Amino acid sequence: MLRLSFVVLYYSVVLTKMSSKAQGSNNLNQARQAVQQLRLEAKKPRIKVSVASQDLVNFCNQHYKSDPLLVGIPASENPFKEKKSCTIL
Repeated sequence: MLRLSFVVLYYSVVLTKMSSKAQGSNNLNQARQAVQQLRLEAKKPRIKVSVASQDLVNFCNQHYKSDPLLVGIPASENPFKEKKSCTIL
């Protein structure tokens, strides 16, 4: 909430220094959009990086056996395996 009030204060100071009405109304709209975006971001639930990283490690440990980059693709199921060439005598 402190960050939000800082942004509002900053934009109010910037807007008072504007000389042109067109610039002022444009900056006012930008300030309103910035405040609206900050309010949306402030409502999002946050988790700690340590919790997120542990979840990622757990996910990788649970699913590594089905990852084709780690275990490879069986030759019988590989769509990129070279086909046997046909030779005509």
